Amino acid sequence: MTGSMPSEQLQLLIAGYVLGDLEPEEAAELEQRLADDPALAEEVSRMQKALELSYALPELQPPAQLRSAILGAQAQSTQPQSRPQLRPVGRAPFAWSRAIGVAAAGLIIALGINNYRLWQALQVSQTAPQRFDVLTYSLQSTAAAKPAAATVVANPNDLGAVLTAQNLPPLPPGKVYVLWTVLQQGAPFTTDHKGAILTEVFKVNPQGKVVRTVTLPEVYRSKDWITKIAITLEDAAAPQRHQGAPILITS
Repeated sequence: MTGSMPSEQLQLLIAGYVLGDLEPEEAAELEQRLADDPALAEEVSRMQKALELSYALPELQPPAQLRSAILGAQAQSTQPQSRPQLRPVGRAPFAWSRAIGVAAAGLIIALGINNYRLWQALQVSQTAPQRFDVLTYSLQSTAAAKPAAATVVANPNDLGAVLTAQNLPPLPPGKVYVLWTVLQQGAPFTTDHKGAILTEVFKVNPQGKVVRTVTLPEVYRSKDWITKIAITLEDAAAPQRHQGAPILITS
């Protein structure tokens, strides 16, 4: 069906239809074509959607030359003519001449398509999970003569980590080691009186070693709030009291 009319004329007809600036006879002609040509109907639907999206764009002032040209053309279109002035028959509130309407349609549709693509990208970014880099924290002994060390390899994506420690002193009876995550003052997370989150309670083997998985607090997805990772010796009955001084800590 589209081959019986020059493409340029058909594009003018489509643009006028999308803008609601066709005569009833022209609109009826195009609607007949849409009924017979699914591809053409899809193209018109795409342009209409792009036009609708373009209404959400911020209002911009056109360049002075373009503004003068449009106003000049509009003034000419309002002068008495033998043919009645075109009137909107659709959703678009325009009263421009056909030539200006077609030019505006092209500009609006182009902006609308770009806006639509940005909207699609935004939807993808909102639905796709954010990916974080794996973090490695190295803890050193606070006593220069002690060779103890530990490493926390944290994966913020699943809030899982692997804690590895070696050469820790054997635990006295009734004591446990506690891994703490220390945050900046004012961080939007619940902390104890020392600004820390109890992250893991653990013990070591007779050689002072431990390798275990750890579930991390949510703050590891906002790592900039983390200032230190530390290990202390605490009372096994109440490790959350956080009374011990750091044995191992990040630099």
